[in-house]
Amino acid sequence: MGYRCDRRTFLRQLGAVGVSAWPARYLFPSPATAVAAKNSPTPRPALKNRAPLAANAFYLLPLGSIRPAGWLRRQLEIQAAGLSGHLDETWPDVGPNSGWLGGTGESWERGPYFLDGLVPLAYSLDDARLKAKAQKYIDWTLENQASTGMIGPKSNDDWWPRIVMLKALTQYHDVSGDPRVIPVLEKYFAYQLRELPQRPLRDWGKFRWQDEVLSVMWLYNRNGDAALLELAAVLHRQGFDWQGQYADFKYTQPITREFLKLGEGGSLQDLSLATHGVNNGMAIKASPVWSVFTGSAEDRQALTRQLTALDEYHGLPNGMFSCDEHLAGRDPSHGSELCTVVETMFSLEQALAILGHAELGDRLERVAFNALTGTFTDDMWAHQYNQEPNQVECSLHSKPWTTDGPESNLYGLEPNFGCCTANYHQGWPKFAASLFMLSHDDGVAAVAYAPCEARTMVRDTLVTLTEKTEYPFRGTVHISVNPSARISFPIHLRIPGWAEGASITINSKTEPAPQPNTFARIERAWSPGDVIELNFPLQPRASRWFNESVAISRGALVFSYGIGEDWVKLRDRGMTADWQVYPTTPWNYALAVTPENAASAVVVSESAIPEKPFTDKPGPVELKVKARKVPAWLAEDGAADALPLSPLTSEEAEETIRLVPYAAAKLRITAFPQLKG
Repeated sequence: MGYRCDRRTFLRQLGAVGVSAWPARYLFPSPATAVAAKNSPTPRPALKNRAPLAANAFYLLPLGSIRPAGWLRRQLEIQAAGLSGHLDETWPDVGPNSGWLGGTGESWERGPYFLDGLVPLAYSLDDARLKAKAQKYIDWTLENQASTGMIGPKSNDDWWPRIVMLKALTQYHDVSGDPRVIPVLEKYFAYQLRELPQRPLRDWGKFRWQDEVLSVMWLYNRNGDAALLELAAVLHRQGFDWQGQYADFKYTQPITREFLKLGEGGSLQDLSLATHGVNNGMAIKASPVWSVFTGSAEDRQALTRQLTALDEYHGLPNGMFSCDEHLAGRDPSHGSELCTVVETMFSLEQALAILGHAELGDRLERVAFNALTGTFTDDMWAHQYNQEPNQVECSLHSKPWTTDGPESNLYGLEPNFGCCTANYHQGWPKFAASLFMLSHDDGVAAVAYAPCEARTMVRDTLVTLTEKTEYPFRGTVHISVNPSARISFPIHLRIPGWAEGASITINSKTEPAPQPNTFARIERAWSPGDVIELNFPLQPRASRWFNESVAISRGALVFSYGIGEDWVKLRDRGMTADWQVYPTTPWNYALAVTPENAASAVVVSESAIPEKPFTDKPGPVELKVKARKVPAWLAEDGAADALPLSPLTSEEAEETIRLVPYAAAKLRITAFPQLKG
């Protein structure tokens, strides 16, 4: 609990210390009020990078350009009806006494974190109730700027929470065109440029500089002020050298409290912050973001080295790397912090836009469809701080965490530490807002797949793309292309790396076979009513993990053995509660599946997608595999022991067990020993 207390003490101390805007008529209309697309307001175009910034491969569309549909809309509605939509009503940290509403309450990162997810959730759903909640924070921030240019509560002057608020304000401007935003940002950035030489970045801000550079770049692309380029250079110079860390990566073993000297006040030292999971998730975008300023091939290539190191030494089957709270190795009984999950997703979305690497889309989907969803209850009224791929119990034990406390994998309001409670809201809505992007060659890119409608300007022509799909549960994607007038432009379609044998048809005519792990570029004159159909073969696959274990996936979904669950309420927490979950069935199975035989050894069955899509009551797809119990593989203090080395033998009777999507099993085994022979 020591580290938890260090962070809480730090937070309390911080609280105690002292261009022209786009017109508001460009709001994306509500589906309920739009009579027809031709009568809808013209969407605001995506802005490309202004010289001397290097070009992106793709550019994110302004918030509001993409509206979720189908199962994705339902998932966002569940989020809005759950804790995300009511947090300010039940959690004082973002309630009416918040410092970010002019009160005397919490005045550091939690208000900005909450707003950073609430804004895209509210506007993606066109939800008036949520917009009104967000507007209170926005109005107070915009209307209470200090004469110096500083924004936010006067009770602290830390740069870090302002970095988060900047992200929220830029999203809000994209969807509202509020003319107050740009002048406030211009004045704040000018103030910061004057102040940074004598009050440099420190602590969290020092390690998260790249997130502010995104906002600096956003403003530069709108007003062209060269002083913003100077500010970006100062932020980079004062910020931590993430690229250097991964050029010579030293943190190849689980990080311990003793290594960090946490008991000696080491929680905010560089060593601790450099190995902190959330910081590393946020840093995934650092080299790509800086490459926009340098145009350097070395900067653009650095991300591959970074992800390779995280995978090799800390990678987990759910698409994440371990960090509970610090980098924790490859044992799937270790977990990942929810803040790290959503920040990794945001980093991948930004890096994918800049670099255009198809494999980043694969990783983004794997994290979103597994790690993100796997850390919530189905109704999204409770969440975990840490989730484990091999999670056999959620209870008040100190194992297996490297530096976290015993509440870490409880489901509840704010288990272990409240940062995730404030921050998790951004995961789903920002994913939904990133499905389509503008390409540098004046086309459109489908970078991830889920049901939605996107409206954007291609040159001067309005183009509406309607995606109908049950992906990732099914392998077919239909995209209707409806330009307001016939127009030639390219569409870039991401072909997942696992999708050998994928096919594309346009108006039922087969296109050349696309290659996995690429963007298939199709340039033609598009007419209203043209239909693209993609088919991605969803073959079961087995991959190797810790101690030569195997994990099973099918497309973007990872599958787990769902352990029987006994939910025990620990305590009520306002509108929600904290829960422990205990196993009611055996879980120590080894599979008769290898990477070579997975396609034939795994039996697939599908059923209708339920109202809560990532659920097991019943879920949309399940797998059946042959398995045997491994009696020597046990649990201690609520955590599964390290996986026995594969392959192994078992004298237990052969069974057929059922695997479900990762997120459907709140207690689960995801990495299994492999049976010999």
